[in-house]
Amino acid sequence: MKLKDSFITQDIDDTQFLVPVGAEAFSGVVRSNKTAAFIVNCLKEDTTEERIVDAMCLKYDAPRERIAADVREVLQKLHTIGALDE
Repeated sequence: MKLKDSFITQDIDDTQFLVPVGAEAFSGVVRSNKTAAFIVNCLKEDTTEERIVDAMCLKYDAPRERIAADVREVLQKLHTIGALDE
């Protein structure tokens, strides 16, 4: 899976914004915390949910189950707004 090319990110201070620039059904702006921004950045390349969880486990000191749940939640939200090529 990968972030669609019709969505771009912009980092301002410690916040990442995800914006659709194409003819997407979603016409808003998504403001990401650091965890969600890390996931979105992973999605700039073709990847899998498991690889994202692995990368986050290397970066963050948290139980794998908690990280996996967070990744799943963010991916579901991105899927809902049509931001993912799967």
